[in-house]
Amino acid sequence: MRKVKAAVIGCGAIASSQHIRAYSLNERVELKYLVDIDRSRAERLAHTYNVPCIETDYRAMLADEEVEVVSVCTPNVLHAPISIACLEAGKHVLCEKPAAMNATEAREMQASADRSGKILNIGVAQRFNAQVNKIKELVESGELGNVYHVYCSFRAHRSIPGLGGAFTTKAKAGGGVLIDWGVHFLDLIFYVLSNPKVLTVTGATYGALAQDLKSYAFLNMWAGPPKYDGIYDVEDFVTGLVRTAGSTINLNGAWAQNIGESAMFVEFLGDKAGVKLEYDGDFKLYSSRNGSLYESRVSTAKNDIFIDEIDDFVKSVLESSKNRANIDNVLVTSDVIDALYRSAELGKEVTL
Repeated sequence: MRKVKAAVIGCGAIASSQHIRAYSLNERVELKYLVDIDRSRAERLAHTYNVPCIETDYRAMLADEEVEVVSVCTPNVLHAPISIACLEAGKHVLCEKPAAMNATEAREMQASADRSGKILNIGVAQRFNAQVNKIKELVESGELGNVYHVYCSFRAHRSIPGLGGAFTTKAKAGGGVLIDWGVHFLDLIFYVLSNPKVLTVTGATYGALAQDLKSYAFLNMWAGPPKYDGIYDVEDFVTGLVRTAGSTINLNGAWAQNIGESAMFVEFLGDKAGVKLEYDGDFKLYSSRNGSLYESRVSTAKNDIFIDEIDDFVKSVLESSKNRANIDNVLVTSDVIDALYRSAELGKEVTL
């Protein structure tokens, strides 16, 4: 069995907890490089996972013709330039979500993949979630009937990540909770609905709770600690309505809200049945039959979505075939996120 040699660029939270682990567990992969501007961080992970090569500049890795696959796990602002450089160097790329800072950059990445003939996948890991795929089966089989509306909520109490750092700096992240959390929910929805044509988008965003960084109260902070001399110019709340040629989609998202409860779910409303999916959890199916109402919790064997994501990426490379996470299949999410931000800025509905 042929093995592919891999590199991971960026050794932050998602790389250290998921990508590096998943590659190390894949029998068809030999992880050869870890790349990070913080050499000590890369060295610690290299020691843990027995990775032989460490670089602080990804360009030094590009010259190694043995490396076939690369995960790009950097801040959003670097997704497009690094992914394009890797593709043009003849590497297949798995770029973490979001694809890029905006849809224009995402299409530039797609064009580079087309020119190079290489695979470009985006880290939309929920497409590999067993529960999500079960819901997709129910929708496609007609079990829900006509799915006329979808509602999603990705709201938390006080969860702004890395206040003052890359996550809250628009020039580095492209936006706040919408591009960070909303990308997962919107992509999940478009995947289940098989990418219906988007007609119009209306959105509003608010950066309300951390205008004064030092007064922002929180219990814990992922990607922290806070940098009180840093920047906070992104949204911590978003609301929107998307009209498609099929379903309408309504969303509410918050990194931070003055409601002390999290609400992380997606509801698919059909004229025969409805589904409520708890994000990263089980789902309930609501239906009626012979004048009676039915409610059932649907559970499937839990799968490791990152293991499956990496496995499918490697399989896609070895078979030279595009899979469900290929850039061609996920551009609609970038388009809708762009449109939501544009609508919020203009204060009116926009047409795609």
